Amino acid sequence: MKAYSQMTREELLEEKKSLEQAFEQIKAQNLKMDMSRGKPSKTQLSISDDMMDIIDSHSVLSAEDGTDCRNYGVLTGIPEAKKLMADIHEVDPANIIVYGNASLNIMHDLIAHAMAKGICGNTPWARLDNVKFLCPAPGYDRHFKITEFYGIEMITIPMTPEGPDMDMVEEYVNNDASVKGIWCVPKYSNPQGYTYSKETVRRFAALTPAADDFRIFWDNAYTIHHLYDEPERQDSLLEILAECEKAGHPDLVYKFTSTSKVTYPGSGISALATSENNIKDILANMTVQTIGHDKINQLRHARYFGNIANVKKHMSRHAAFLRPKFEAVEQELERSLAGLEIGTWNCPNGGYFISFDALEGCAKAIVAKAAEAGVKMTGAGATFPYGKDPKDSNIRIAPSFPEPDELKKATEVFVLSVKLVSVDKFLGE
Repeated sequence: MKAYSQMTREELLEEKKSLEQAFEQIKAQNLKMDMSRGKPSKTQLSISDDMMDIIDSHSVLSAEDGTDCRNYGVLTGIPEAKKLMADIHEVDPANIIVYGNASLNIMHDLIAHAMAKGICGNTPWARLDNVKFLCPAPGYDRHFKITEFYGIEMITIPMTPEGPDMDMVEEYVNNDASVKGIWCVPKYSNPQGYTYSKETVRRFAALTPAADDFRIFWDNAYTIHHLYDEPERQDSLLEILAECEKAGHPDLVYKFTSTSKVTYPGSGISALATSENNIKDILANMTVQTIGHDKINQLRHARYFGNIANVKKHMSRHAAFLRPKFEAVEQELERSLAGLEIGTWNCPNGGYFISFDALEGCAKAIVAKAAEAGVKMTGAGATFPYGKDPKDSNIRIAPSFPEPDELKKATEVFVLSVKLVSVDKFLGE
């Protein structure tokens, strides 16, 4: 089939008529399917169910150092949990604080701490006239919601396959003291699936911020979330703390990860990796915030996995469920849209999303059209600061949650919605 841009008006009208008939047939099925967020499916969640047998009323609930995990204390986490999360982070356990189930909580708390008390003795951000944050986009909507909530001015930085536009990042960070941070998803980025190049990571580590309290918020959420077992299909990423240390900027980065999509999203453990100075600053805040996180859950995770090798084996089981879903979506997009010149998409090696770029001005209409047929998707614009995609073109596809038969139908609805909105665009022009 030839590109829509090459069709005559009569051909476009005929195409629209055919598409509308197909769309009405799908609407009549009263579908209710969700591709809006990167949630594990019930099948994936079941992979970890045997973890619930690790600890029971007969278990010894003491950590390897003798800590009674039922009681108060141990702000930074029990030793075996710190070791496990350090291995996932690829850092030393001394650089780790283990938290509760969500790394997003850590990010929010660090922003709140910076606003109220300041970072490492610097002026609290709330007392400053202007605070700015760099936001590589398309990016993670929940990151942007945190900075928007606190009234921080967000500056869009374009993403490339190598990572954020580092010329722009350096210009802002090194010359503007009101720029206090940057959001990063460095591996299998949300939503495009890009992994930052070695040069990009080294340029981050070499930044010389105009602000002493500038921090890189390095959300390495998908560090072990490969879709393929073959090493050549697994993206590699330089470890940022080590690169910052080499560059003489050890305090530059906060690095986050969690087991949210490794075990249970609602009942996992998360961890921050950062410098000794940053840890001291953070603990001063934590001592008035909590008497310790859930050490029994930390113990459960540490005993269940034992070591990083077992974590990687566990992730291969996840990949076995996710990989066919991603490939099914990619194949349907290729089968139905290739050659029409009405959209482009990525085929990532890991992570939880496929990023689709429609014709300019069409994303909101496509998402609305899919919803009309019973398929819920992430809101158009969500991948940009303030929810405003300047081109109204990017759509995040989340294949993980629907079961395979539902995913097939949902993808067909999405493709049909893309075609209908695109035909209307060309007819309107």
